[in-house]
Amino acid sequence: MRAEYLIVDGHSVIFAWPELRKLHARRTSLARDALTKKLRDYQDWTGTRVAVVFDGKGSSISVSSDPGEIQVFYSRAGQTADSIIERLASKYGERFKLLVATSDVLEQETASACGAECISAEALRWLLDEAAPK
Repeated sequence: MRAEYLIVDGHSVIFAWPELRKLHARRTSLARDALTKKLRDYQDWTGTRVAVVFDGKGSSISVSSDPGEIQVFYSRAGQTADSIIERLASKYGERFKLLVATSDVLEQETASACGAECISAEALRWLLDEAAPK
C-alpha cells in the first residue's frame, strides 16, 4: 500500500468556503490558520499526510513542517501556488497515492496528468467532515 498524501490549494479553498472567505476579508492569516487547523485535525484523524500550499510574497519558497504537523508551503513572489502543486504532483504522483484539492480546473487537469486524484474545494469540505470523529 502506498502512503497517502493530500495536497491542498490553500487560497482556492479559502475563496470557495464562505466562512473562510469572511475571515480572509478581516485578515488573511485568520483564514489560513483556520484552514490549517482543519487540515491538521484531518491528518490526526486519518493518518493521511497533508500539505497545504499558499501564494506567498517572499524571495524564496518557504516550507514549515514540525514533526507530526502538516507541511505548509508558501510560493515565492512571482510564483503561484499552482506551480508548487504541479511540481509536487509530478515528483510524487508515481510513488504515492496523491489527492489534490483545488477548484481550479486547469490545476486539476495538470495534477491528474501526473497521477493524482483531484477533488474540488467543496468535496474537500465533505472529506474533512466525514473524517471528523462523531
